[in-house]
Amino acid sequence: MAGRVAVNGEPVLELGTKVDPAADRVTLDGKPIRAKRKLYLALNKPRGCVCSRKDERGRPTIYDLLPREWQNVQSVGRLDYETEGLLFLANDGVFTLRLTHPRYGVRKRYRATAGGKVDAAMLRRFTDGVWQTGEKLKAERAWLITASQAQSVVELELAEGKNREVRRLFESQGLAVKRLQRTQIGKIKLGELKPGRWRTLTEPEIKTLLS
Repeated sequence: MAGRVAVNGEPVLELGTKVDPAADRVTLDGKPIRAKRKLYLALNKPRGCVCSRKDERGRPTIYDLLPREWQNVQSVGRLDYETEGLLFLANDGVFTLRLTHPRYGVRKRYRATAGGKVDAAMLRRFTDGVWQTGEKLKAERAWLITASQAQSVVELELAEGKNREVRRLFESQGLAVKRLQRTQIGKIKLGELKPGRWRTLTEPEIKTLLS
């Protein structure tokens, strides 16, 4: 490889030579090398599609909603088939790790509509934590929006996001979630983004999520 890579027309002869992608012209065998553009997207995942790139059962995927030229992004975490709402996609491994690894504790907010009545005692159990199949499930915060004998709407904040954690919290109390929507990740809210639509994250939003 010695001499094949050049920076601003000068052959690179030392390992570890630093370049500025924004200012320096880098070539390999005389052909320009362009840094891969980093993409950060916010998607309102609709109910009834999967986060996998392909589905064995032929169900729609989130990648069907994106332009063909942006297929190199990966979902940052997942939402299950029936769950809708805010989902990030990116081609930046550091960004993905920062938002998904439990040690960073990035909070995610959900709105759950459950069959049956939720009361204050149940909300306390959610925030104290419940055990299910040897795993502790816990909401950092939980508050009631509406409640009746037939149906309750609850908002919850989670820091870890174990598999199906919100649904399992309700199942532990004998209630089934009829609708589940993620409305916020960190400080970024779903806002007016319509189901199935996406937008790029702004530079300030990306910095906020990484801070």
